[in-house]
Amino acid sequence: MCNHRRVTATDRAPDDAPASSNGRPHAARAGAAGLTLGALGVVFGDIGTSPLYTMHEVFGGAHTMVPDEGRVYGVLSLIFWSLVIIVSLKYVLFIMRADNDGEGGIMALIALVTRLPMRTRRAKWALIALGVFGASLFYGDGMITPAISVLSATEGLEIAAPSLADYVVPIALVVLTALFVIQRYGTGAVGALFGPVMIVWFAVLALLGIAEVADHPAVLRSLSPSYAGQFFADDPGTAFLAMGSVVLAVTGAEALYADMGHFGRAPIRRAWFLLVFPALLLNYMGQGALVIDDPAAVDNPFYRLAPDWFQYPLIVLATLATVIASQAVISGAFSVTRQAVQLGFLPRLLIRHTSEREIGQIYVPFVNWALYVAIVALVVGFGSSSNLASAYGIAVTGTLAIDTILAFVVVRLLWKKPLWLVLAGAAGFLLVDLTFLAANLTKVVHGGWFPLAVGAVAFTLLMTWQRGRTLVADRMRASEMPLEELLHRISSVARVRVPGTAVYLTATGDGAPLSLTHNLEHNHVLHEQVVLFTARTTGVPHVERGDRLTVRDLGHGVTRVYADYGFQDRPDVLAALHQANEECDLGLDVDEASFFLNHVTLLPTSAAGMRHWRKALFVVMQRNSTSAARHFGLPSERVVELGAHVRF
Repeated sequence: MCNHRRVTATDRAPDDAPASSNGRPHAARAGAAGLTLGALGVVFGDIGTSPLYTMHEVFGGAHTMVPDEGRVYGVLSLIFWSLVIIVSLKYVLFIMRADNDGEGGIMALIALVTRLPMRTRRAKWALIALGVFGASLFYGDGMITPAISVLSATEGLEIAAPSLADYVVPIALVVLTALFVIQRYGTGAVGALFGPVMIVWFAVLALLGIAEVADHPAVLRSLSPSYAGQFFADDPGTAFLAMGSVVLAVTGAEALYADMGHFGRAPIRRAWFLLVFPALLLNYMGQGALVIDDPAAVDNPFYRLAPDWFQYPLIVLATLATVIASQAVISGAFSVTRQAVQLGFLPRLLIRHTSEREIGQIYVPFVNWALYVAIVALVVGFGSSSNLASAYGIAVTGTLAIDTILAFVVVRLLWKKPLWLVLAGAAGFLLVDLTFLAANLTKVVHGGWFPLAVGAVAFTLLMTWQRGRTLVADRMRASEMPLEELLHRISSVARVRVPGTAVYLTATGDGAPLSLTHNLEHNHVLHEQVVLFTARTTGVPHVERGDRLTVRDLGHGVTRVYADYGFQDRPDVLAALHQANEECDLGLDVDEASFFLNHVTLLPTSAAGMRHWRKALFVVMQRNSTSAARHFGLPSERVVELGAHVRF
């Protein structure tokens, strides 16, 4: 046996050394300043553009309220402490420590939960299903974020030039269309500009706020939590409804965790505490001071902060910032989709890598255009950022609560912290998360049903594929010939051995692939070199090249090769076979090898395991998935597919 696999699932990446596709830390190629700049351009786009619409929605949204001093101070206090508790304490200082070998995000948490020791399988699957639902909500949130961000930026025209108000929606559609069209070309070149643009953006946010706060310094008193408490004491109903809009200030908080693998914990923390948090706080304080001084400014307090001569430049800058925020969400959707495919929750999709050096730069055509169609429908259907805000927040708050639950399960089972400490911490954060969720439930009838519907559809697809895949694998495993029997037949019965190498791809990795047994039965021949190849996805983000392969010589010219990949890695069969040749001296003719695949026809039955409508849905998903040959990068002229029927 030639075995080169050595997966270290519990190793942790240092703060400044996020995981990379080639096994080298990013910090070896970029300093702390470069990583912090990159984080500014990618991580903080969503939360950084929240000042465009948050204060307006609190006072002038679906639940309007008079912007008197008491209410404004109460709202500012709620925003400040929400940023402190949810972003600073929960995500930046706590949850980002619950990483999966340096990777973050809800899919990384799901992968981590799959490896945790738990008493019952049902409890583990309940947590996994909860995580999958959180990932599903991300798609609904990902559709609303670009729509509301770009619309809120272009709505500055209503302030700068009211006569152009009718062009707000068309301009937003042009910007969004251009954004989705360029996705196929990759974002590397454009991404280099993201950091500097966002530095300018946050600097402008701070300067606009400082100018107003300097004239009304008393507004800084709202940093005291007593004003939030007084707001609830004086008018609990209004304060509760206001929480549904206050949550807009923390949308994008999960991105800090999700993008941790690209930049590391320390650069994100530096960017947040040194620039982003102070800039956001100053801008919100400035908007609050302006609204107290001029209640009419509540129609668009962000743009009202700027002097007339700066309106048009600010619209351009805001549009650039919202495009960057939208790009981060789109890239996140691509990344979540790829991870879901690798972890077995989605069928194989066409995934194009737009960079030869960075595995994180990918393009998923189906997801790109599905998002585009949905976003166009949202922009046209809702027509304004205010209307969209009525649908925004419920998916975000759901994900916030799910992250808390999964993270504290990790704290208890992986970090072995005392139960009382885990329960106390989880209860504290969940109290805030669930309060926001409850406040946002009032939005369901005003458009909040949309992200929930998208999440429900995505959840159904994800769980149906995972369950159906398990059922089909079990049926195929039961019908496969045991390897011992195959080897016995090869040795005991004279077979025609033809020159060359045949590679049989098998998903189960246990018995003899159906394509091999069918080839023997129908063609009565066997290649001189036979490779049984199985690509396996592990629960870690990346598997280094030296730890990837497990190679066993089974005799009679048959070799078993297992190739392990992380859920962030790109499976490459040809590269793995060349590596096996180099390290184990197998003598395979990889460049001329034939690749044999199963072409499976699924036949739903009334057998237990899954409802018939879900089986039918699984069949549709399977028929529309990308072929294994394309997914694994096999040369089409050397691929042979042999049919097989599987009843499940």
